[in-house]
Amino acid sequence: MAQQLALDIPDAETGTQSPEEVDLAEYVLRAFDGDAPAAIRALLADADFLRDQLFIASSLMSKGISRGWKPQYERVQQ
Repeated sequence: MAQQLALDIPDAETGTQSPEEVDLAEYVLRAFDGDAPAAIRALLADADFLRDQLFIASSLMSKGISRGWKPQYERVQQ
């Protein structure tokens, strides 16, 4: 099983996050030693897991607590 990616990449000088400067695609590929198919498989597995978690959370959440909001399970293209 692939390792879980941690995307809180600290800046070397300050030790704080600098997400504007980090290319996440490059970071993911480096985490998988350049193996693009393995990186894609891991990202798809993570997306599937998160969809399942969103479904479970939305099933347990009352309409009152969310004020009528319902989650979308797929990204809407704009």
